[in-house]
Amino acid sequence: MASKVLMPNIPSMNHVAYSGSMVPRSHSSGQLCLPKKRADTTAFRSQSHVSSFITPAMSTELAKTSSSTSSSSLAHMWREVQGCNNWDGLVEPLHPFLRQEIIRYGEFVTACYEAFDLNPKSKRYLTCKYGKKNLFREVGMGNSDYEVTKYIYATPDVNIPIQNEPSCGRWIGYVAVSSDDAVRRLGRRDIVITFRGTVTNPEWISNLMSSLTPARLDPNNPRPEVKVESGFLSLYTSNESDNKFGLGSCREQLLSEVSRLLNRYKGEELSISLAGHSMGSSLALLLAYDIAELGLNRLDPKLDVPVTVFSFGGPRVGNSSFKERCEELGVKVLRIANVNDPITKLPGVLLNENLRVFGGRYEFPWSCSCYEHVGVEIALDFFNMQNPSCVHDLGSYISLLKCLKRDQVQKDEENLFNRARESILSRAQNINMEPLKNAASNVVNLVQSQRTEFLKDDTILGLMNSFALYILL
Repeated sequence: MASKVLMPNIPSMNHVAYSGSMVPRSHSSGQLCLPKKRADTTAFRSQSHVSSFITPAMSTELAKTSSSTSSSSLAHMWREVQGCNNWDGLVEPLHPFLRQEIIRYGEFVTACYEAFDLNPKSKRYLTCKYGKKNLFREVGMGNSDYEVTKYIYATPDVNIPIQNEPSCGRWIGYVAVSSDDAVRRLGRRDIVITFRGTVTNPEWISNLMSSLTPARLDPNNPRPEVKVESGFLSLYTSNESDNKFGLGSCREQLLSEVSRLLNRYKGEELSISLAGHSMGSSLALLLAYDIAELGLNRLDPKLDVPVTVFSFGGPRVGNSSFKERCEELGVKVLRIANVNDPITKLPGVLLNENLRVFGGRYEFPWSCSCYEHVGVEIALDFFNMQNPSCVHDLGSYISLLKCLKRDQVQKDEENLFNRARESILSRAQNINMEPLKNAASNVVNLVQSQRTEFLKDDTILGLMNSFALYILL
């Protein structure tokens, strides 16, 4: 049974509690619900007090040391962070390196939204606003240490005229590769592919095509039992067939670029990281399955390049056979999902993994038509009555994950003070405490016998008595 911890809520959101009596969804891997944040501001007060003792020069040196230490550690455990052990021991509690990487890949997806041009009057309408060399700089990610190598376009197989224009390829995401500096920090050369979510009307129509259809992505072994949602598959495989010089399918573009990069950097430590939000997470999972099924990530018989999907608010993609095949191929999927996000319940609101097996032993006749989530789930819990749409907003996902850092500061400080107290008490056992106890006893007697105007405050009296009793004990 999956374990569950509540996530900290951010102040701008009205928290809706995730009932402790609710049975967690059953996956092959665990589910984590991150903890609710306390209402006090101790972490921020403590942080400001500590900061006041640090000079700018000290701060710079501390930042360099922290960055160097963090980078060095991440370089040594990057395979675990990418899910080689299904994130065992990293999700509860959420490991800082994993949290850091989830946020980083989420920001790569955010860049897709920020750069997508939805202005019908623009020359770049339905494409990226910026060139590949300037994308990260224009969206505020100039220090990402990644280079965009290709833009990806998808053609919905649904012809809905928009502004009297025919259906055409829309910019859906990009492929990027880490620089040499990032390689030293990450421990490997990272190929990242990111996809935005649903924005245009034809994409919404594709999302509603919720029937299951065989994927048949490997011509040598079609595997008809492996089925995926027809709308996602159509978006992934459709091309501009009406145009002789039109775009190839999203799939063709991606497989070609991934193959090129794998050949270019062959001999290096490599990883393939796919990230997407909403519909984009479905495309990321389809691509991950496709790469592994075709064996593109198998550079030699003993070396498979890790393929990892970071899914934000993603829907179900395929049936149980699809899930099982992904697991057989070693495709790792980390699903970050808000328990209040309806998109994560689709498709398969009724026919899903919860209604596939009866009594844990007997499969229903319709089990092959049941949708099933793939991978490990980290379940967040946030809701805003004034803005219900925030439950699916990628920015809300990332903001909530960033709250963990502030909570961790408070926990680290509490641990520090606890360790210091234990150290003092252990050393005090070898010290003659009688003089100090006598002094504390005298303080108590003085407070009780001489109540000055200043000491008439019950709060002050309580504090002094508590201090004295603490010493006496």
